[in-house]
Amino acid sequence: MPLTEHLSELRKRIVVPLVCICLAFIITFYFSENIFNLLSFPLKSELKLKLNSPYVQIIEKTSSPLKSLVFLRPAEALWMHFKIAFVASLIINLPLIFYQFWRYVSPGLLAREKKFLLPFLFSSTGLFLLGVLFCFLIVLPFALSFLFGYKTQNLVPMIAVGHYIDFALKFILAFGLVFELPLIIVFLTKFGFVTPQKLTRFRKYAVLLAFVAAAILTPTPDAFNQTLMAGPIILLYEVGILLSKIMYRKKDNG
Repeated sequence: MPLTEHLSELRKRIVVPLVCICLAFIITFYFSENIFNLLSFPLKSELKLKLNSPYVQIIEKTSSPLKSLVFLRPAEALWMHFKIAFVASLIINLPLIFYQFWRYVSPGLLAREKKFLLPFLFSSTGLFLLGVLFCFLIVLPFALSFLFGYKTQNLVPMIAVGHYIDFALKFILAFGLVFELPLIIVFLTKFGFVTPQKLTRFRKYAVLLAFVAAAILTPTPDAFNQTLMAGPIILLYEVGILLSKIMYRKKDNG
């Protein structure tokens, strides 16, 4: 297609999700107080894994120094609800966003490659939500416990609600995006851009880039939180190499 048709198609694929996000925003804003209470979970409770039944247990934090959140500007609480509603509407529309992306690139795919639509939609959405849950249930409570407890014995935390929501949402979205890494590697292998051998040779640079990406994506500049993100990135890269080897083997056999 000529450039003008490409731009017209791109505009169409962007407008449809935007309209749906705006419609979903009306609903999520109505429930923003409930979503806020859910996002406050890492402040008040934590997930405990046990070797005996019940294997997973949610317990309330009794020693948390933070009693409540505050807002420091008149409009801060309102803007907090806007941010929560927008991110929630964005996550709700993830399948549609991934579908529109697929529709945009599908004209350049072969007929046998277009059959991967449903696996792409399920895996991309599932990996993003898995990253969100991993961050929300494990990484975020652990990070907050460390930040509130490390050399703060003589300090009293007073966290603005806007700052906490920004911190939590950035962490959650960053982990959602990072968990797409194995899928990206599989598709790059499928279309011949990379091979398992290249990925293995690139491993030492991938570790370095993982820490660089973590420094960019994490909302705080401390090395602890950057390591919390860099670790999963490196692990996901290794998973991507394993899936790439499986994909490459199937490709050779086919």
